[in-house]
Amino acid sequence: MSGSTTWKLSAFAPKPVVQAALLAHDLIEDWDYDLVIAGREVAEDRPDDWVLEGWYPRKPGKAEKAALAGLFEGGAPKITIEQLPEEDWVTLSQQGVEPIRAGRFHVHTPDFPADPDAIDFVIPASQAFGTGQHRTTAGCLEMLGHMKASGMAVRNVADIGTGTGLLGFAALALWPRALCTLTDIDPVCVPVVEENAATNGIPMGPRAGEAVMIVADGMDDPLLRLRGPYDLLIANILAGPLVSLAPDFGKAVAPGGSLLLAGLLAGEQEEAVQRAMRRAGFRMAARLQRGDWAILWLRRRRGR
Repeated sequence: MSGSTTWKLSAFAPKPVVQAALLAHDLIEDWDYDLVIAGREVAEDRPDDWVLEGWYPRKPGKAEKAALAGLFEGGAPKITIEQLPEEDWVTLSQQGVEPIRAGRFHVHTPDFPADPDAIDFVIPASQAFGTGQHRTTAGCLEMLGHMKASGMAVRNVADIGTGTGLLGFAALALWPRALCTLTDIDPVCVPVVEENAATNGIPMGPRAGEAVMIVADGMDDPLLRLRGPYDLLIANILAGPLVSLAPDFGKAVAPGGSLLLAGLLAGEQEEAVQRAMRRAGFRMAARLQRGDWAILWLRRRRGR
């Protein structure tokens, strides 16, 4: 959406109401994905007051407003619509963000200095998600550190829905001789990932210790399948797609291999994802919760 007018729809409601709307969105298969939605607390000192926001590349009409309203069971709150400046809305949302420390990792924009005592990544505000600021991304970084500390060996890793490339880069930093495959459904991520790789000294290429970037819808790509099976697969996306992708993950992860999942709210979303992963042959290894978000480490059972 860079360089184009974007419109934002906002609906303010209590936290459980917005979370229920997000869950309803995850279950809709024919959603118009030009309408990107997210939920968040209004302010840190008001944790129970949330807003459901939707961004649309054109002026939203009755259909878009009705789609957002339809996520609320029992009637939607008032929906406001505003036109945003002709700049990328993701970039705007990430400008001026403070650095984060997540386990062994320090992630910051170029406006801030590196931390010499951490594994340091510079991730500029960009068109893609994944600067480390969101609790799911930071939680994944923490969990990767736990995996490494447990003695886990990784020779082949894939990051599905990579956004900026950060989680794949972090895996390579911990296991520098691994094959690394990065994917995203959005082609805009390709130049973002390539630029971030260059900034952080991550070599791009097909060999061990290098990263390959692929545009793919989920696991639907011949090169992605060819480069498997993976002994670590990362997917920080949304609960609905995670449930749908569970059978594909079961085929793509090697027996005994690991699956790192995030982008799901603790509670009903987490339960649905765990059920789907159990059916696909995975068992829980560890779990983190950061705010309302669950980060899951699962292992694929051997012998399947």
